Amino acid sequence: MKDEISSLHERLSVLARNLWWTWHPEVISIFTDLDPQVWREVDHNPIAFLSRVTPEKLEQRAAELVLHSRINYAFRRLNEYLNKEKTWGNIHCGNLRSRPVVYFSAEFGLHESLPIYSGGLGILAGDHLKSASDLGIPLIGIGLLYDQGYFKQRLNGDGWQEEDYAALDIALSPASPVKDAGGEPLIIQIDARSGSLLARVWEVQVGRIRLMLLDSNIEGNTADDRCLTSRLYGGDERLRIRQELLLGIGGARILQALNIYPGVLHLNEGHSAFAILEEIRRVMAYDQIPFHRARRRVSLYTVFTTHTPVAAGHDRFPGDLMEEHLGIMREKLGLNHDEFMALGRVNPGDTTEPFCMTVLALKNACRANGVSSIHGGVSRLMWHPLWPERPELEVPIGHITNGVHVLSWLSPQMNQLFETRLGQDWATRMVHTEVWEKIKDIDDGELWETHQSLKMRLIRFVRRRLQRQAQRLGQKEILKQIDQILDPDILTIGCARRFATYKRGDLILSQPDRLARLIGDSRRPIQIVFAGKAHPRDDSGKQLLQRIVRYSHDPACRNRIVFVEDYDYNVGRHLVQGVDVWLNNPRRPLEACGTSGQKVVLNGGLNLSVLDGWWNEAYDGRNGFAIGHGGMHNEETIQYQRDGDYLYEALEKEIIPLYYDRNESGTPHHWVRMMKHAIQSLGWRFNADRMVKDYAQRFYLPAAGAVSEDTQ
Repeated sequence: MKDEISSLHERLSVLARNLWWTWHPEVISIFTDLDPQVWREVDHNPIAFLSRVTPEKLEQRAAELVLHSRINYAFRRLNEYLNKEKTWGNIHCGNLRSRPVVYFSAEFGLHESLPIYSGGLGILAGDHLKSASDLGIPLIGIGLLYDQGYFKQRLNGDGWQEEDYAALDIALSPASPVKDAGGEPLIIQIDARSGSLLARVWEVQVGRIRLMLLDSNIEGNTADDRCLTSRLYGGDERLRIRQELLLGIGGARILQALNIYPGVLHLNEGHSAFAILEEIRRVMAYDQIPFHRARRRVSLYTVFTTHTPVAAGHDRFPGDLMEEHLGIMREKLGLNHDEFMALGRVNPGDTTEPFCMTVLALKNACRANGVSSIHGGVSRLMWHPLWPERPELEVPIGHITNGVHVLSWLSPQMNQLFETRLGQDWATRMVHTEVWEKIKDIDDGELWETHQSLKMRLIRFVRRRLQRQAQRLGQKEILKQIDQILDPDILTIGCARRFATYKRGDLILSQPDRLARLIGDSRRPIQIVFAGKAHPRDDSGKQLLQRIVRYSHDPACRNRIVFVEDYDYNVGRHLVQGVDVWLNNPRRPLEACGTSGQKVVLNGGLNLSVLDGWWNEAYDGRNGFAIGHGGMHNEETIQYQRDGDYLYEALEKEIIPLYYDRNESGTPHHWVRMMKHAIQSLGWRFNADRMVKDYAQRFYLPAAGAVSEDTQ
């Protein structure tokens, strides 16, 4: 009996330590069934779960619920997945086996139980790793292990955002220490003028992918340096440059310590661009060649993805800070101060211009891209001064439109429906249009019932979160009405985002009289679920957020407009799976891509968005709704007013009438037809498998080939 208990616990532990489980609902359901209350209390963290439930209790519950066969099946599936030889990557990316892609990112959003992400950039990076794993592409991730993450959002009684930070217990995370050749914990050292910076290396297994994370909270560092990897995107320029020194140079040195030679350096945003300098230094030392030759060689296998269409979002550092932190690197590269600073300047001769990380990446990557067609154009315009001799259209920045990792965001109910109608192996063939043609054969009533069950699940989740929030704040009136908050029969709009002013999260509040009429309509009402965080130092974003929270407390809107605090992976999952309509209304053209709407489509929701980012490529007039026609006025206030009008016209003339047009069985047939067309026309295009294949075929394989040619 002891052996059986041990075996059960060991198998669950193996499943828990590889984040493959996060996109396999059959594994998640095992932990949920074993003890649903504990599963929720530990924030869906299986390692924390196993620390709370004894092996004896696990065995008892497994016997009661007849779970042994399910656990054994999940364990076999994981092993088959990890050992599978015939993958897309093995067939098409053979030249990456000995020299893998190394993917650098300042954040990775993989699951709520590993909070080392803040938002869209991190979620995209996490989805990239997961699809690379599914495809079998040889890839290693490099990031930072934040022991306090971004922040926990708490609203005070006045609706103002406050920030809390909780320490990550590394023992209850899936991270394992990386060992050096002598079997000791691997420590990376970076020398700067002001002293050495040390970091320990941890590894997280994401399916077939190794994710290496640097942690500065170790002995030997100063108190300030021990806090470098405490939080995302906090502190001043000095803290930021040291974080980026750690990510870029430290990340590249992990590879050297483990004798990994990259076939491709893929930099996800400019935060990691110092990796280019370290790789140039390594090549110079190894092959005994001068800087210009090593720089050319490294550029041939460097790929850079930019996500930021706003100039202020690109990191810049003054010369004295650069000299303090990279002066030793500069000397090893054989450059004087001005030559070194020129690597990160738009105008090399301007000695007053700071060093820009994005400029460093663009000047030294042979392939660069934005993350949607519009964003590619915005990036070419923004960085045209780097290539003044070229026409804007010939600036060497292309685009690969983002996609989402389908199985991470698809609800289990919808996945089951797809497996029944599209075939058990549909997820391995999702990039092919013919896979999605059978969507039209799904019974309207069956699809609608599935969607309605997801909406009810969202409403129950929102009520639980609002109840907890109201108890903390002593809001007795809300507690009395908790069961009346939101109605599954009402058109439900989701609006969740980072609360930066250009994202205009309050646009739907711009015409309060019209909004009050729509909310209070006795026959065809609407309701709205808001969520999102403002940056801790962005008071304008916090004021915008506060306006929405206060609006939700107005008696005329209570129970029909809600704000769910602490937007994270889990809140996002419930929202994209349960809403009828996803509202996205940033100021065009400042939405780089905006992938949340792609997740909504997969779960049967429809998009209502400005024609920006991915939606400008996706919208065909029959698969969702558009706010306006893509025009842009020079005056922001006029554009704001126009877009508000367009938003309400779409709601009043298209969306609401279509949603409430029901047949005798209560199914909105025309609405369901649009749901089906949205899934069929968009599912094959806007998924991360297609995105990663694009990177592999257009960027990775040519870059890795260039390395081979150059080194012969």
